[in-house]
Amino acid sequence: MPIPFPSDAWIKALMRALNASDAYRAAARDWEGDFYFIAAPGGPAGGSAVTLYMDLWHGECRDAYEVLDPQARTPEFVIEAPLSFWRKVLNGRLDPIQALVTRQLKLKGNLVKVMRAPRAAAELVRCCGQVETEWPEPVAA
Repeated sequence: MPIPFPSDAWIKALMRALNASDAYRAAARDWEGDFYFIAAPGGPAGGSAVTLYMDLWHGECRDAYEVLDPQARTPEFVIEAPLSFWRKVLNGRLDPIQALVTRQLKLKGNLVKVMRAPRAAAELVRCCGQVETEWPEPVAA
């Protein structure tokens, strides 16, 4: 059954996929960092952004959940984009490092550190593809 993106259930499913992946564990063995992933609704209908949190540590996801109070933590990285860009990245149609460099994904944090881990980013996106995702319907103009 598809899991709605962005949601607490979706980020927890991704955590399970990451923790079950030997390829992710190997690619991210030297990575340390936690993230807020902010999905902005975009489009003329507006709506509220959804913030998802992940704590990634040496090839393991130690925690993941939907953030109800963004002031509760100060993660090392914040990546923000409209849902349309998240969909392209998570479906493997847009390379996450390229999206950061071209500012299609807006990063707060050390870009150089992220760019040193392209295999980890690629494996994370591959694991995203394992989560059967239900995307919100696009809003008509």
